[in-house]
Amino acid sequence: MALKPALVCTALLAAAVAMPALLSGSRADEQKTGRMPGGEATAARAETGQDAFSQPVGNLRGEAKAAFVNGNRLFRQVWTAGSETGKGGLGPLFNARSCSECHVRDGRGQPVAADGFAHVSMPFRSGVLSIESEDIEKLKNNLVSVFPDPAYGHQLQTGAVPGHRPEARIEITYSEVPVELNGGEIVNLRRPEYKITDLAYGRMIPGRMISPRIAPPMVGLGLLEAVSEEDILKHVDPDDADGDGVSGKPNRIWSRENKAVVLGRFGWKAGQPTLRQQVASAFAMDMGLSTPLFMPAHGDCSEKQHACRAAAQGSRNNMPEVPEKALDDVVLYIARLAVPQRRNADRPDIQAGEKLFHAAGCAKCHVPSFTTATEPHVAPELRGQRIWPYTDMLLHDLGTGLADTFAEGAADFWEWRTPPLWGIGLTRAVNGHTYFLHDGRARNLLEAILWHGGEAESARKRVIEMTRQERGQLIAFIESL
Repeated sequence: MALKPALVCTALLAAAVAMPALLSGSRADEQKTGRMPGGEATAARAETGQDAFSQPVGNLRGEAKAAFVNGNRLFRQVWTAGSETGKGGLGPLFNARSCSECHVRDGRGQPVAADGFAHVSMPFRSGVLSIESEDIEKLKNNLVSVFPDPAYGHQLQTGAVPGHRPEARIEITYSEVPVELNGGEIVNLRRPEYKITDLAYGRMIPGRMISPRIAPPMVGLGLLEAVSEEDILKHVDPDDADGDGVSGKPNRIWSRENKAVVLGRFGWKAGQPTLRQQVASAFAMDMGLSTPLFMPAHGDCSEKQHACRAAAQGSRNNMPEVPEKALDDVVLYIARLAVPQRRNADRPDIQAGEKLFHAAGCAKCHVPSFTTATEPHVAPELRGQRIWPYTDMLLHDLGTGLADTFAEGAADFWEWRTPPLWGIGLTRAVNGHTYFLHDGRARNLLEAILWHGGEAESARKRVIEMTRQERGQLIAFIESL
């Protein structure tokens, strides 16, 4: 690895899964143009309010309906501390008490709480790079991303059950970075600065790696998992052979299920290979809950946190606190959350914005469309769908301005997976804010674009050179997705 300096409700959903897919007009035409961005799996209702991300896929059928409803219940369950009776299981250290505490209404997290400290929906990954030869071989072969901090593990937990101390608090402040646009308009970007305070378990190791990770929205993840590896790898160009300045590369990650290194698809750096492993990791790291994939009931407690490891657990007889059926239902729920229907696609300003999106080069990374695989292992609802996620699921160098200090698999500090854009225009309606990028520093879509560098620098410059009207058209198109 080359290291450069771098810097909702169950009742509503139960009713929804019983509804037929009320797709108007020609389904084939709508899928071709992206008006139904999830194909037949697009949300059946044209919901634009706070429940826009909480609808099931429009073609949900059979036994999957009951599993979806149960998965939704578990996704929203508020967990309690483990006890001598084997109930609960939260923590002892944690970031959130439920999945929905981070993914509010199945949407996006936010960076800062009211007191200026990091919000629960933005955990901080932590780790170190070992100098032991056998560890270097593990890194080279992508068997691990980084090694846990000896005192604080893989992630900083800012919550704790009674009788235990949270690991730390993270204070966030911002400084301004002015950018002048064509026409003289000044946009002041926010550069975050993080201060780790109240360390409860000793000093963090020098040279530690830290990365804030805001919770992303949940829609369409099952469809992304259903895209074949072959189709994703068609967009790989690590040496920029076509000379367009874009060099997407895949991440390769150890799969706990397959016991092999496979393609990374999920997370800000494509650090998880499957939804199942992503969900199980979140149970372990964010809530301290064991699953069949991550069995330790103490979650991310390090070997130095003796009281944490000795605390009462929420399971007995070596059984996970989140059993296999519960994990499966949560995974199914997430995989069947529908992409909202696209809005206002025929408006002239939005059509003009689409042309600008392509002319600026945005579509080189935010690839508009894929068709999901048709193999038997793909769920029937997700199989063979023409989808419009606007992502290539590959890693790209976005420059030192967005770099963190955390390597993950093949992803270096400055490399990030292209996030999908579908549903992004409904963020305010669902979550009440428009904080974007991995750490929520951007307060709107224009700020997010202006933070792009590296491979996206030429696209950024084209946006800066646009007229105010053209930038408005570009943003209108992205918000329509």
